[in-house]
Amino acid sequence: MATTRAPRRGRPGYTRDQVLQVAVDVFNQQGYDATSVADLAGRLGLTKSALYHHFDSKEQLLELALDSALGGLEGALDEAMQHSTVAEQLSEGIRGAVQVLTARQAEVTLLLRLRGNSAIELAALQRRRTFDQRVAALVRQAQAEGLLRDDIDAGTTTRLVFGMINSIVEWYRTGGSIDPDRLADEVLTVALDGLRPR
Repeated sequence: MATTRAPRRGRPGYTRDQVLQVAVDVFNQQGYDATSVADLAGRLGLTKSALYHHFDSKEQLLELALDSALGGLEGALDEAMQHSTVAEQLSEGIRGAVQVLTARQAEVTLLLRLRGNSAIELAALQRRRTFDQRVAALVRQAQAEGLLRDDIDAGTTTRLVFGMINSIVEWYRTGGSIDPDRLADEVLTVALDGLRPR
């Protein structure tokens, strides 16, 4: 049976979550490959050994951050699929993706910048492809039911819609003037109105 461990603390009193958040910020600023454990320890004001008190390796930090982003997106889509109609599943899937991007902006930014330079990155990219395929299948189903125009390829539609959604990480500011729920409504309007059959 799995047990939960209490958060371990380093010298300045960082929790594991705080260390992870700082690491993700540094990865996004410098690039994962260009960031060393010494860089992370320096940003936190810790020794490398104190950093290893929290995490086994830089790779573990990357894996946890990517799992947060992907787990959020997958969970939002799983929840959307609980709705009874394809129209609801598609709109709630899009809404959920926007909510994940606004709530986990740094982690999703890291995911979107992956290049596939390690086994962890390749595994994350595969999960992302699987997510995209699930959304494309939903778009295809909506097209078959006459809910969306069918003269645009479902895969292309998915890439275009998620290109727009993914761009949110570049300009959205947590705590700014844009409400995440309203943003989700606006994305739905822009994404789906142009795809409705004429």
